[in-house]
Amino acid sequence: MNPTLNNLQPYPFQKLSKLLDGITPNPLLKPIHLHIGEPKHPTPDFICQELIHNLDGLAHYPTTLGAKWLRASIATWLMRRYRLTALDPDTEVIPVNGSREALFSFAQAVVDIHSAQPPVVVCSNPFYQIYEGAALLAGATPYFLNTLAKNNFVLDFAQLTTDVWSRTQLVYVCSPSNPTGRVMTMEEWQQLFALSDRYGFIIASDECYSEIYFDEDDPPLGALEAARQLGRDGFPRLVVFSSLSKRSNVPGMRSGFVAGDAAILKKFLLYRTYHGSAMNPAVQAASKVAWADEQHVIENRRMYREKFSQAMTILAEHLPVVMPDAAFYLWLKTPISDVEFTQKLYRDYNVNVLPGSYLAREAHGVNPGESFVRIALVAPLAECMEAMERIKDCCI
Repeated sequence: MNPTLNNLQPYPFQKLSKLLDGITPNPLLKPIHLHIGEPKHPTPDFICQELIHNLDGLAHYPTTLGAKWLRASIATWLMRRYRLTALDPDTEVIPVNGSREALFSFAQAVVDIHSAQPPVVVCSNPFYQIYEGAALLAGATPYFLNTLAKNNFVLDFAQLTTDVWSRTQLVYVCSPSNPTGRVMTMEEWQQLFALSDRYGFIIASDECYSEIYFDEDDPPLGALEAARQLGRDGFPRLVVFSSLSKRSNVPGMRSGFVAGDAAILKKFLLYRTYHGSAMNPAVQAASKVAWADEQHVIENRRMYREKFSQAMTILAEHLPVVMPDAAFYLWLKTPISDVEFTQKLYRDYNVNVLPGSYLAREAHGVNPGESFVRIALVAPLAECMEAMERIKDCCI
């Protein structure tokens, strides 16, 4: 077996299961699960129908590059959403089976273990654990940029030394962030692009939460949009990852895309051809119509907006709760340790949340997830608000 597998840490939900093992939750209260970021809003019927109507596609092998009409649909959405002047669906877009598998496999294609210096992969901290696992299994060393509440979770690139940056081959960023919900600013993009120009590393921008935001007139800034505004034609050393899972409530469909630097995507496509990552033809058809429709996404945002508005009202009296820029998480400061709070909330109030320390690593002398919990407001409105009342009672 690959000995690098031994370097992988247990997944956060495995750690949570172990933490709660042996604890009997309050039997008088209905369990409410807010620990997993799995969308619970109904899947739009027109997407389901398109999937059903194209099941005859299962009789054919799909190509790794996907159908041209799907790539065109994705490119059209990207140009409209991020006000891009041009995007070539033949060279700058690849459909993928959800952003998770692509985020992982991208490191395997990008990292050069034969470089003169040991390779480094950088990501923010707290973070989506796939980034760390991808780096380790690609033969790189992960380095972390702590994002702290006292700095409004800004990416402080000065945390890493020149030596680390000189060895960096890949940087993962997540905007809107999992778990803080913060959106990167243009200033942060400018700084990151400048570092990429100086040291030659590739940027992988995870934007799977980009369509969960709260002001219809102010959608989150995306990496391709930032690059366009800064005149970075061709998106040098930049690849964006996105998905229908959160946008369209189809996490089980496993459908997303990568877009950006054509030269990098050409090599990534070669890798994927051998990896065997082609998208199901029926899923391609359903994805095409999903990317082409915005009304169901607007309704999806309305439901999240209602939940966040009521949640903030309930919690604000007793907790230092902060409204995120986007995404469907509350990154909640806890009055006791995040681990103890999670256990108490489960035992006494039958609500499941995720300790923030499980989503981070100790770096620069601190675990930036400590004393926070991640709460995914994915359950129906009434269930979420019942959970907020219980969380409030847990803190009184």
